[in-house]
Parts: sequence; C-alpha cells; structure tokens
Amino acid sequence: MKDISTFVGIDVAKKSLDVATLPATTPRTFSHDTKGRKELLNNLPQPETCLVVIEATGGYERLLVAELLTAGHLVAVVNPRQVRDFAKALGILAKTDRIDAAVIARFGQQVTPRPLAEVHEKQDELDQLVTRRRQLVDLRTAEKNRMGMAHSKSVKRSLQLVIDTINKEMKRIEKNILALVESDDQWKGKSDIMNSVPGVGPVTTATLIAEFPELGKINRCQAAALAGLAPFNRDSGAFKGKRTISGGRRTVRNALYMAALSARKHNPVIRQFADRLENQGKAPKVILTACMRKLLVTLNTMLKNNTLWNPQII
Repeated sequence: MKDISTFVGIDVAKKSLDVATLPATTPRTFSHDTKGRKELLNNLPQPETCLVVIEATGGYERLLVAELLTAGHLVAVVNPRQVRDFAKALGILAKTDRIDAAVIARFGQQVTPRPLAEVHEKQDELDQLVTRRRQLVDLRTAEKNRMGMAHSKSVKRSLQLVIDTINKEMKRIEKNILALVESDDQWKGKSDIMNSVPGVGPVTTATLIAEFPELGKINRCQAAALAGLAPFNRDSGAFKGKRTISGGRRTVRNALYMAALSARKHNPVIRQFADRLENQGKAPKVILTACMRKLLVTLNTMLKNNTLWNPQII
C-alpha cells in the first residue's frame, strides 16, 4: 500500500462502468460486458501501483473484481452506505454515476480501505450456490407461512407441491456445494477443521468459506467486526449507553446464529460459557450474540493455527 500513487473509483451498474481516477484524469464510461471490462483493464495503471475501489452492488461487481484480482490489481470492495455518508460529509448531495465514481475514488484516497485477498478460482461458483440455497430457504419459509393461512384443499395441495419441489432442489444444491468444497484441498481442509466443532455443520461451513474468506487470516477483533458481532460503545459524558452490534455481514451472522443455537446444546465449551452469562443475569439475546462471537473467534483461531477442535485448549 505504501507504493500506491493512484486511486481508481468504479461505479458499477448493470450495463455500464463509470471510472474516475485520482490524481484527476478525464472520467470514462465502459460497457459492462467482456469487451468493456477488457478495455477498462487496458486503461488502468500498472498493477500494484493503484488501488481500485468498487462499491458492493449485490453481485454485479463480482466478475469485474475477479478479473482485476487475476490481473494483479489491488481491489477494495466497500459498503455503499459508507461511501454515501462520506459524500454527504463533503457536502456532495448530487448523485450521478460519474459523480459516484469520483466520490469512490476520493473515498479510496482518504480512507484507504483494506484490499481483498486473491479470489479463489471457484469462489464465484460457491458464492452463487450458497446464495441460491439461501433464496430457496426464504421461498420455502414464505410458502409454509401461506400454508398456515390457507383453507382451500386445492391451494394447500399446490403449496405442498411447491414446498416439496423446493426441498428437492435444496438437496441438489447442498450436494453440489459439498462436492465443490470437497473438490478443493484448501477448502476441504478448512471444512474439516470447522466441522470438527460441535454445533457447526456443513451449511455453516460452506457459508463461511464462501462469504468469509478472510477467516483464519485476521485477528479475533477484526473477525468479530467483519461479521457485525463486535459491540460498540454508546457513551457521552456521564451517560453510559448499552453496547450494541451493528453492520457487518448479515449472511455470515445468520449462519452463526443457527450454529450458536446448536452449539449451546451440544458444545460443552459454548454451553458452559452461556450458562455463566445466564447466571450473571444477561438477557437471552445478549447471551446468544456472545455465543456467536465466541464461536466465530474459536473458528478463526483454529483456522489460523490449522488445528482441529480440542475443548482442552479453547
């Protein structure tokens, strides 16, 4: 990062890529397709001399990020809310794609967000499979809720047919996820380590591999913050507010929530930890959040040290 002299902000849309560079150059727009991305890469400074900053857009940025990393560029994917708050702090209220690209470049220059690690060649496929499974879970929940309100036999039959179809498709997706993880030695090693922890199953493991690739490469505080499980102070003068969690990766948090529920019953270390907090009078939600954080920190340490679960050293 010390050698970075240029900051590139890219506003990603479905059909276009708006690019701004600091020190200032003329903003440019490229088509968001194979030809446009190739042209963009050819117009960027030399790899490792610039930091490319891109907002997370829910998936539109994935191919571009992968191609930039493959080309050797330093890439940071940032939260759009942070960039928008940064623009407001600068008094920039107008919003167009070109303005957004310029703001993103300035955000990169002033904040210097942490660049991503190199993306695994199968990362995008795993991300999409895990995302698809989550979508199917949401669809099944919606259909089950409708089932509870339906009175017509014909409607109930239709709903049950859809639920059965979703269950069948979920099994197929889960089989594909398992096969993909098993096909890679690095992922399989991570999976074996995490699955050795009581309460952590294949779904949680796949979610963490897909959506938390930094796990095992960062410290415990960074891991908790990235997952949105780090408590933040709310104090002012004599006022002492409640510590609350905020932000972070919701999908990772959701996976850890289910794992923590299971671990509280079947993991002796987590169970003892939860019982101690309960005896101190902590609220159930606080206890479960603390269990999620402890489980995450434990997994991070195990991956960092490449060790299987051992309750004697946790």
